[in-house]
Amino acid sequence: MTKDVSPVVLQRRLRTELRRSRQQAGQTLKEVAEALDWSLSKVIRIETGAVGISTTDLKALLGQLGVTDAERVRELVGAAKASQRQEWWSAYRGVLDQQFLTYLGYEDAASRIRVCQGLQLPGLLQTEDYARAVIRLYTSDPELVELGVQVRMRRQQLWERATPPETVFALDEAVLRRWVGGPEVTRAQLYRLLELDARDNVSLRVLPFSLGAHPGLRGSFTIMEFPDEEQDFAVLLEQPGGDVLIRENPEETSTYVETFAELEALAHPPGSGLTEVIERVLAELPSTG
Repeated sequence: MTKDVSPVVLQRRLRTELRRSRQQAGQTLKEVAEALDWSLSKVIRIETGAVGISTTDLKALLGQLGVTDAERVRELVGAAKASQRQEWWSAYRGVLDQQFLTYLGYEDAASRIRVCQGLQLPGLLQTEDYARAVIRLYTSDPELVELGVQVRMRRQQLWERATPPETVFALDEAVLRRWVGGPEVTRAQLYRLLELDARDNVSLRVLPFSLGAHPGLRGSFTIMEFPDEEQDFAVLLEQPGGDVLIRENPEETSTYVETFAELEALAHPPGSGLTEVIERVLAELPSTG
């Protein structure tokens, strides 16, 4: 039953269940640690998902929390084992930072993705040449540039699934008008956007210049929703000092969900606004040859 569920979703479910069981048992983290003769940091790291948990430790923890139903224990042990399954992003451990690897797992597991971007096209939309031009802003190392392109192209394979995530992009008009990589790269990228927007599961919404200042200018972010009604959203904030991943904090993530709803209400209707802006930009690009 767990083999087709993303390890990230399984990890989230396990963390949620352990936290709920501890709270129902009326035990503090410190009390659990003392009862099992574990360090407090170990219990905290297990409950927050910072580390995995062995079958032996999980059974001991469940026993301490009063979870004794054999079927329930078997289900949670199975989820814990399946959550350790290696996925494609595992190959980049030691190369990409852990927070970004966690983000890749969340993105891959999401059933719905919402992206607000005011500076450049999101990685999920970029062509190889556009991605290469953007990544070169951060590194001149050819190997790192190509690694970054490789990861972005691999992420886009989620579009080819039998059931791809429902994805909505709220893009400031400036993102579409910026000539990244030169006219030819920009032209190919714009045609790619039209192709993606034609898909049933993808919607590109344009925030026109005529709006003036709008909530999306406060910063770019990505909201990921998972196929489990009991789970809250995860949000990635893109910030100058480094990206920040917010998870399992409904009060904070709900702010971004509300902001995105505002942006959708302000944006051009699906389809028409994107086509109009892209046609204008294409007309402004210098012709080849």
